[in-house]
Amino acid sequence: MVKPAFAPLTRGVLRSSGGFTYLTVLFMVAIMGAGLALVGQMWHTAALREREAELLHVGNEYRKAIERYYLSGPRQYPRNLTDLIKDPRQPGTVRYLRKLYPDPVSGKDEWGLVKAPDGGIAGVHSTSEEKPLKSGGFAVRDADFEGKTKYSDWKFAFAPPAGAAPSAPGGTPGTPTGTPGVPAGSPGAAAGPPPVAR
Repeated sequence: MVKPAFAPLTRGVLRSSGGFTYLTVLFMVAIMGAGLALVGQMWHTAALREREAELLHVGNEYRKAIERYYLSGPRQYPRNLTDLIKDPRQPGTVRYLRKLYPDPVSGKDEWGLVKAPDGGIAGVHSTSEEKPLKSGGFAVRDADFEGKTKYSDWKFAFAPPAGAAPSAPGGTPGTPTGTPGVPAGSPGAAAGPPPVAR
């Protein structure tokens, strides 16, 4: 039997097309792998951005609760975070937070604590050492977070205004007694409210 003259040529063409198909499959697998890696990175970034926004919200809830605690009685900071869900200074149940929230970034219940001058808790911060995605464009209350390199540097703390007077014994908290600028007991010191003109 006589073999066709083009048989070897056909086998060569089939062999080269098989190699081409193999390279095409490898190329497609590489593209798919790169695409999946990109999708994974985008998902991670979106999840971190969501946790970051939650941190800003929850951190400010703690800051506002500490402020309300401080202003609702003798000018003192809470000794524990649990004081924010039941104020031990009040006879009934007074809440400044509905519940204690976990740290959204670290996922832990524990927060870093900002100590107050009186030994209480002036604020909280995340324990995460990750680099924040957000580095600018913060609200005025969070302006100190600009350019911070770690979430643990975002400190949600309350500090009373510089001119606020401390609680006076027997007086209304934050209300100065006597005449401003005149020492108590001196001839110019106020003995009481001025008389009302009739």
